[in-house]
Amino acid sequence: MRAKPRRHTVAGVAGAVLALGLAPTATAVAAAPPAPPVPPAAPAPTPKPTPAPAKPVRLSVEVNGDLLIHSPIYNRAKALGGGRRYEFRPMLRLVKRYVQSADLALCHLEAPMGPGPPQGYPSFNTPRGLAPAIKATGWDACSTASNHSVDGGQRAIAASARTLKAHGIRHTGSFTSAAARNRTLVMTVKGVRVAYMAYTEMTNGIPLPFAWSVNIARASRILADARRARRRGAQVVIVNVHWGAEYQHTPSAFQKNLASALTRSRDITAVVGQHVHVVQPIRSVNGKLVVFGEGNLLSNQSSPAASQDGLIALLDIEVDGARSKVAGVRYVPTWVRRSDYVVLPVGDALRRGLADRATLRASYRRTVAVVGRSAKVQPVPRVLP
Repeated sequence: MRAKPRRHTVAGVAGAVLALGLAPTATAVAAAPPAPPVPPAAPAPTPKPTPAPAKPVRLSVEVNGDLLIHSPIYNRAKALGGGRRYEFRPMLRLVKRYVQSADLALCHLEAPMGPGPPQGYPSFNTPRGLAPAIKATGWDACSTASNHSVDGGQRAIAASARTLKAHGIRHTGSFTSAAARNRTLVMTVKGVRVAYMAYTEMTNGIPLPFAWSVNIARASRILADARRARRRGAQVVIVNVHWGAEYQHTPSAFQKNLASALTRSRDITAVVGQHVHVVQPIRSVNGKLVVFGEGNLLSNQSSPAASQDGLIALLDIEVDGARSKVAGVRYVPTWVRRSDYVVLPVGDALRRGLADRATLRASYRRTVAVVGRSAKVQPVPRVLP
């Protein structure tokens, strides 16, 4: 409250003039000079409220298995496009709701989208028509580091980068220059800065066009990149590795050793992987959940039967300032219906009768038996309908 100015009044009285025994003959009264006014008191400063500590944030991050476009798949896509274009969206429409439900969705593009006609195994060239399907399904960014990254040389890597950028899809793992390799892919999600990094164990013996063309998985390199991501402000660091021995559910020695080295780092939040074409376990390593292998999401493989299986992993990540951890993983078992290459979430397909029930149940049982379940790792649905 503003203080009121004080009132100051001063009066002086001259004493009576004394004469010998006589009463005063005059009395003088005069006003003293006025005192200078006192300025009003300044208002008291309003105390600043103490800022409340930032609340922890919970993120859902989706990751999935290989998009591996064999020739029967792109031929089907061309038929869906009326013979004039490649239309992959119908194949991915049933997984769309899981991808779009996540705060951040990350795909794994195993083969480049290079110039020239499409090719399948063994040297892949994926039609560029896959990019609009990736965008429409809801993926925000893709890993492009795999054993097939350099099938088409540096020209295919560059063409893939241009195609993904043209459709608003970010990517990491293969690069168009040394400068691009030295950048960190960081995305802001719900106010949280998330770094995404991707690497491959091998390139099928094909030499890299340049040392920076594709990230090769080495613990020292990944750890250095994670430290740099943190210095650049990342609060969450997700590492994607294309690794392992094909068609083996059990993680290889390379996978186990690298997972152990990465999970010991405080800089790394999550480790996820693909490559072996069958699902692998989700296990705790040094107290961190590692998704070793998500199998195939979309492919023409059917032998062994488990190569038609895959999973969509939903990482529940808790973020508190610079600290982050994977609190749990929900995973959706998937199966590829090879009559039309539609990817079926197994639980949904059973409820809707979209494939043979016994086949779908067998796929779910195979996936859950390998991937596992625990208090922090659960399949979706937990129980089949």
